[in-house]
Amino acid sequence: MNIDDIRLLLQEGRFEFSRHALKRAVERNISDAEIREGGEALDIIEDYPEDKYSPSCLGLGITRNNRPLHLQVCYSSSDIIKIITLYEPNPAEWIEYRIRRRTT
Repeated sequence: MNIDDIRLLLQEGRFEFSRHALKRAVERNISDAEIREGGEALDIIEDYPEDKYSPSCLGLGITRNNRPLHLQVCYSSSDIIKIITLYEPNPAEWIEYRIRRRTT
């Protein structure tokens, strides 16, 4: 699966939540519409091909209201994508929401 496939699945709402992601979406007030919007131009900022259960990646999407969202998704080949977790990145931890700040 490539980035275009991931974007398309997110845009079309063909995603499911892990239990963790569903809980976080509710807590953080992240709607399905925002996930679809963020998925339109999602950029992969970290790739985890050897992730514990399935290859996954961390993507950055920006909603129409300029809300940055990080989405970690499993990208094993399927007609649906699984969202592992999602959140609005903390600027104190990220440079332009794309690069982790080094901790000393």
